[in-house]
Amino acid sequence: MKLVRFGEAGSETPGMLDADGTIRDLSGHVADITGATLDAATLDRLRGLDPASLPAVDGNVRLGACVGGIGKFMCIGLNYSDHAAETGADIPEHPILFMKATSAVVGPMTW
Repeated sequence: MKLVRFGEAGSETPGMLDADGTIRDLSGHVADITGATLDAATLDRLRGLDPASLPAVDGNVRLGACVGGIGKFMCIGLNYSDHAAETGADIPEHPILFMKATSAVVGPMTW
């Protein structure tokens, strides 16, 4: 199951890709693809849907960020040895934590 968010920036609609790659509108089943949507019960319910029963989205639509409603965006630097080696840095004794702006989460088509 591949979930997407599509439409105008800031007002994306939840969707699902069917086997042919057609976007199907999920807005009748979930309000958005967020952390709350990605819980086990909701995902099980979405897996049970027949994509052919969902409205097909026509045309070339903008794909948005994969998830909406982002709160904090915490990152861990040098979190695997190959990355440390690539940067020429020593493997840290403790995790290197840093934050990114939530606007860093974008879709493949940000226009």
